[in-house]
Amino acid sequence: MDDAPRMEAPIVVGLGELLWDCFPDKNRPGGAPANVAFQSQQLGLRGAVCSRVGRDERGDELVRFLAAHGLATLYVQRDEEHQTSYVTIEFDASGEPQYSIHENVAWDFLQFDATAEELMRGARAVCFGTLAQRNSVACDMIHQCIAATRPDCRIVYDVNLREPWYDVQVIERSLRAAHVVKLNVREVDVVSHLLKLDAPRPEPFAERMFEHFDVDLVCVTRSAEGCWLRDRQRTAQQPGISIERADPVGAGDAFTSALIYTLIQRWPLHTAAEFANHVAARVASRAGAMPDLGKELIALAERMKPE
Repeated sequence: MDDAPRMEAPIVVGLGELLWDCFPDKNRPGGAPANVAFQSQQLGLRGAVCSRVGRDERGDELVRFLAAHGLATLYVQRDEEHQTSYVTIEFDASGEPQYSIHENVAWDFLQFDATAEELMRGARAVCFGTLAQRNSVACDMIHQCIAATRPDCRIVYDVNLREPWYDVQVIERSLRAAHVVKLNVREVDVVSHLLKLDAPRPEPFAERMFEHFDVDLVCVTRSAEGCWLRDRQRTAQQPGISIERADPVGAGDAFTSALIYTLIQRWPLHTAAEFANHVAARVASRAGAMPDLGKELIALAERMKPE
């Protein structure tokens, strides 16, 4: 299904890395922006991955996987010189994933072209992160894409820090481009320190975002303790959901996709927080970042939809 997304459903673009997550037992498709696009597709939106893979078997397999799950693949560029990305994942004693991210891969060399520009002009939401901006080529491309979006497109910056692939300039530039910022509790502290905000906790951090940037929604995930959301008028928080966790890889990205869904549907903030929590928990209860949950997530959205 190497075609453009159909226009009857809102288009959600995952802009950045597409790769293989290499777990101890098997390899699974991943990459934070790609995960967001995938879960958006499962929620009934139109997911489009804007990324770059090598002209190799790993790249072919990723494109086939996306197409088999109904995602548009027209915007996955092919690189003749650089290989498809892969990340080695191991788990520490507490069950948290540790990532070994390899350099000079295809998505480091994303190109802004007419095809990418066309996609951005039709998007209702674009999600991007920090990792894909480690190379200046891809970084500039990402911001060219954001500049090409319509005024009503929601720009979501999922901070998603991976050491050592971030710096203060990239983070500040990304915050200036975003309407929505999503990060975890640890990242609140790191970003506050890097930007000298003196706001290591969610409440003052959100206030600094509103003061210094055009951000209008701050979302903080707190793992087993749930989430905390703040827009310019309201605060919402939800406790964690007790589950038998398979692995946490991709759960934060599922949260982001659910949040984007609620923004497009204009759900109240407290319902958005609860729904995003539930979607993240369902993904965490399955292995890999892109489990097949389409029917389950659509049923959940219908059940939790505000009256």
